[in-house]
Amino acid sequence: MSSSFKWVDFAEDDRQKMMEILHLFNEKEIREELGIGTVRDAFSEILFPGTSTLHTRAKYMLFVPWIFMKHERKQTHSKDIEEYSREAEIKLIRELLKSGEEDGVIGRVALDNLKILPSYMYWSGLGRWGIRRFNSSLYQYFRSLDSFYFYRKNIVKSDDNELVSSDAYNWDPNIVSPTKNFPEGADFSLSRQEAEYLHDRILASCSGSLLACLVDKTKITDVNFVWQHPQFALFSKEHQRIIWHARNFSESIHGAILVYNLMLSEKAKNQELIEKYREKIKRWADELKKRFYDIKTWDLNEFWEIVFSENSHIPIQTRRFIEYWIYLVKENKNLIRLSENEQARSLIYRREVRIKGKKSRLKNKRMLDNWSGESGVYYLGFRWAVSKRIINDILQGLGRS
Repeated sequence: MSSSFKWVDFAEDDRQKMMEILHLFNEKEIREELGIGTVRDAFSEILFPGTSTLHTRAKYMLFVPWIFMKHERKQTHSKDIEEYSREAEIKLIRELLKSGEEDGVIGRVALDNLKILPSYMYWSGLGRWGIRRFNSSLYQYFRSLDSFYFYRKNIVKSDDNELVSSDAYNWDPNIVSPTKNFPEGADFSLSRQEAEYLHDRILASCSGSLLACLVDKTKITDVNFVWQHPQFALFSKEHQRIIWHARNFSESIHGAILVYNLMLSEKAKNQELIEKYREKIKRWADELKKRFYDIKTWDLNEFWEIVFSENSHIPIQTRRFIEYWIYLVKENKNLIRLSENEQARSLIYRREVRIKGKKSRLKNKRMLDNWSGESGVYYLGFRWAVSKRIINDILQGLGRS
C-alpha cells in the first residue's frame, strides 16, 4: 500500500510551517540536524515578518490576490474555485516564462505537476502584510465563497452605495489593480504604483520591523548577511541589538554543525571528509576569534528575551543544548581544539540522538551510509536571502537602485 499525505485544516501558521519543513528537505542552509529551528525562526520572524523560505519574488504578493479577486468578480462557486484558481496559477507560470522570467518562477520545472502552488506558499504572508482580509486558511476560503457572495449581495450599503462592513472584503480594497488581461504578459518587475503599495502595506502592518526599515530607508544591496548591510548605520539601535544577538547565535552555533559533520566523517571513516571539516573548523575558529570579545560578553538572558518575545514555547532541551554549547565556546579560547573536546562531542551526540531517535546517523549505520557528506553546513541567515530578493524587487520598483 503506497503512502501519501493530505493537507489538514489546522491553523494557517501550522500549515505554513509544514510546507516550510517539506521545502527545507532540499535547503542547504538550514536542515534540522540539531533542532535549533525554533530559535532561528523566531529571529527570522522578528526581523522579516510575513516572509518565508518558500517565497521567491515580491510580485507574488500581488499575483495571488489578483487571481482570487478575478474569480470573486465572476462569482466562481466554492466547488469550482480550487480547480479554476489552480488553472490560473499554472497559466501564470507559463506567462512568466514567456516573458523571459526564470529566476524565482515557482513551478517553472514542474508546470502542470506542481504540487504546492504560490497561493499556499504566500497565504500566511498575505495575511501578515494586511493584503488578505479573510482570516482563516486557504481551504476555508474556498469553502466560504458561496456564502460570501450572498452576504455581499444582502449587506447594508452606505448612501454612496459602498459596502460598509469590513467583512465584505476578502482582500484589501485598496490593492493596486492588475493589467486588464492579467495574467497575460505577467513579469516580476514592479511598477512604481505596485512597489509603493507593497511598501505602504509593509509599513502599515509590520511597522517597527527591520523589513519596514529596509524598504523605507535603504537601497538595493547584495550582501550575504544582513549584518553586512552597507547601510547598517541607518538601522535603529534596537534593530542593531537584535541583529547582534542573531549574528552571535549564527556564528557560534555554526561550530556545533561543523563538529557534527566531522563526527559523521570519522564515523564513516572518510579521510577526505575528515580533512575537509577539520579545515572548515579551523576557518570557523579563526573568524570567530576576531569577534571573541562579543561572544565572551554575550548576555544570554537578553538573547532569550528576544527569542521569547516571538516564541515563548522553545523546548527546554533546545535551550539547554544551545546554552551549553555557547558556554563551551566562551570557555575555550583555542576553538580549534573544541572539535576534540569530549564534552562538546558528547553534547552533540546526545542532541542528535534525541532529535533523530532511530534515524540518528551517529548511531544507525544504515542512516550513515545514506549521508551525502554534508549536513546543514551553511551559516544561519534568518531568511535574509529570501527577504533580500523581495526587498530589492520593491526598491527597484521605487527607483532606489
